[in-house]
Amino acid sequence: MSNDSAPQGNTGDIVNWPMLKIVYRTDPEKIAALLPPGIEPGANPNVNVTIYNFPVPDEPEFGIVTTIDANYNGIEGEYTIGYGIDQESAIFGSQEINGQPKYPCEVDFYRLGPSVTARCTHQGYTFAEFKGVSTGPADKLEDFDQHEWWIKVSRACGMMSEGYDFPPHVVHVRSRYGTAWREEVQGELLLRDSPWDPLATELPMREQLSAHLWWPTFLDREIKLAGKLDPDGFTPFADTISGSRWPGFNGGPKR
Repeated sequence: MSNDSAPQGNTGDIVNWPMLKIVYRTDPEKIAALLPPGIEPGANPNVNVTIYNFPVPDEPEFGIVTTIDANYNGIEGEYTIGYGIDQESAIFGSQEINGQPKYPCEVDFYRLGPSVTARCTHQGYTFAEFKGVSTGPADKLEDFDQHEWWIKVSRACGMMSEGYDFPPHVVHVRSRYGTAWREEVQGELLLRDSPWDPLATELPMREQLSAHLWWPTFLDREIKLAGKLDPDGFTPFADTISGSRWPGFNGGPKR
């Protein structure tokens, strides 16, 4: 356990907000069904949920990130299903430039003393909730590299067109992190049915593995194209919900 002091700063300064990190186990076949050909399931059928508030670029962005353990070109990492965020200005440029799967989402995330609360809502459906209690400081993580896989693609223009104006490419996001502070949290992630964010059905929880608050230190980040995916094999994965990588279900959900 660390003997350092918890992060301090100006009252209400959003730079000092932690990330709520939750990992749970789902069914291996559910992981495999969401991965396009060329991206392989990771060693464990784990789903990683991160709820955060961070300045982008200088105002608060509340968000929820959902990833699944996956490998590409022999590198262990995470395939990103979606970034649900409440800041519209950051959505479309991120999609166009980097293929980052962002979409609009309302996120409540706050702490009162040891209590930690989060709630995520999209199109009127609250699809994820968390209520827990911090049990105090935990061991810091060693500096590490996180590898994320996004998809940059543009389908062909036209009402009845097939194919692509820009065929599917894997985007490799390598981020290096340190840890300023970390706290274990006892609590439960609750997934609710939603046609817009179908975690409960497409990635059902079988066992929650961990939950903690994390104050990261951002050391480095690199975003680059890493390789092409088979265009024909990717076609069933091209129709998605909102800006996420959730399957589009033949035109998307209806309210």
